Amino acid sequence: MRVLLVGGGGREHALALGLAGDPAVEALFAAPGNPGIAAVAQLREVTPTDPAAVAALAVEVAADLVVIGPEAPLVAGVADAVRAKGIAVFGPSAEAARLEGSKTFAKDVMTAAAVPTARAYTCEDAAAVARALDEFGAPYVVKDDGLAAGKGVVVTDDRAEAERHAAECGRVVIEEYLSGPEVSLFVVTDGEAAVPLLPAQDFKRIGDGDTGPNTGGMGAYTPLPWAPPGLVDDVMRDVVHPTLAELRRRGTPFAGLLYVGLAITPSGPRVIEFNARFGDPETQVVLALLETPLGGLLHAAATGTLGAHPPLRWRDGAAVTVVVAAEGYPAGPRTGDVITGADRAGIIHAGTRRDADGTLRSAGGRVLCGTATGPDLAAARDAAYELVREVELVGSHHRTDIASAAVDGRVTIPG
Repeated sequence: MRVLLVGGGGREHALALGLAGDPAVEALFAAPGNPGIAAVAQLREVTPTDPAAVAALAVEVAADLVVIGPEAPLVAGVADAVRAKGIAVFGPSAEAARLEGSKTFAKDVMTAAAVPTARAYTCEDAAAVARALDEFGAPYVVKDDGLAAGKGVVVTDDRAEAERHAAECGRVVIEEYLSGPEVSLFVVTDGEAAVPLLPAQDFKRIGDGDTGPNTGGMGAYTPLPWAPPGLVDDVMRDVVHPTLAELRRRGTPFAGLLYVGLAITPSGPRVIEFNARFGDPETQVVLALLETPLGGLLHAAATGTLGAHPPLRWRDGAAVTVVVAAEGYPAGPRTGDVITGADRAGIIHAGTRRDADGTLRSAGGRVLCGTATGPDLAAARDAAYELVREVELVGSHHRTDIASAAVDGRVTIPG
């Protein structure tokens, strides 16, 4: 099988490692890729959000499967253009990708499917924003209605900050706050059959103790020792299958990766958001424990044969990833600095570039992450931090508490 992977971040590096490790994948191409991906795939230049260009590249490399990593190409219709060439693609259509591209659309689908979620209003002017904030009270949850690379959400007790974010976004969804620890559940689906992966938890805030502004994610771990028994089965029954059925009813079946972001509240799991692709950095830890060949799994979803795919196999133990961010991230990351110590197994590249002379430099806000496995969560965490300590990048920073609460048994479900 010849595979073309679209994207160039940390999620795509993790996907590339998984695809390269599948004996059925005889050739792996990545566009545009990054220096880490270049070690396991042939890189090609392409604008990931250009449907015609990606489809042409898929034809050029004779791809049997195209895997689309980021959300922007999906919303732009890249999957549709590739399918129109008769090539199997892992990723939903532009219409189905509206689950991520529009918070309002996602809420409409959830309401129609009776999916448990927060009450919400879509607001387009200051008066509507004020009414919604009055009704729900603090903490205020204000979400950009469109794509915002994981950073369009403000959760704050500061009314002025909430109003400011709403004004900057223009069209927002304002929700009631859901209390409880958060869970990311990835579900591989061909539109009918659906297979859950291991649930994970990521860390959105920039600072230890979940302080500071939201980011694209500063670390993650799996499995979740504190998760309620039957959590995945409950979410599949109450959220995933009703959502997939509603999208089929609308004539826009969802095939690809359905990301379910959950809060585990006193009343049970509630959906915070849907995404239309693998999450970053949760992908790094979930795929680190997946023993089932990744290429075959994604191909089954892309070709409507997931129902016949063998049950997934998982490695024992746990996985932890810790993100190293550039100075100034998330507000204004500094780029172009030399990176050393990033050439070891377990280092996943996200925002890096390589000079003609081989020098590795920072090229984004989240620069790389250290991903490690171990027999238990504590061992995996220690190994991940050991990887991060060996990386040198001037001004960089990382959280020091990834997975610590889970290791120490301090994650609690309110109520």
